[in-house]
Amino acid sequence: MTDARVVYVGKKPSFSYVKAVMMAMKDGERLVRLQARGQAIGRAVDVAEICRRRHGIIASMLPEKVTIVDIKTDSVELEDADGRTKTVSSMYIELLGEGEMAEEE
Repeated sequence: MTDARVVYVGKKPSFSYVKAVMMAMKDGERLVRLQARGQAIGRAVDVAEICRRRHGIIASMLPEKVTIVDIKTDSVELEDADGRTKTVSSMYIELLGEGEMAEEE
């Protein structure tokens, strides 16, 4: 894996994570990794597509071009509250922002 700013995707609304990507890229980190496990994987895919298409007011402030440069899937073993081990799927999506960022109004 490369040195990328990591945004952990969970249960919040998608645009919360789009804003986190935008803030990371505004801080100069043009390579951002979305990381999700289990049911949050679908939301991570949605966030990546919103950023890539620059859809919405927040995403329109992203760099001129946002591309998905890498996608990795994996599984992790977690221990639940009862002490049992279960396997959970995980996904990493790396986004690269290229070009100038739009100015806030």
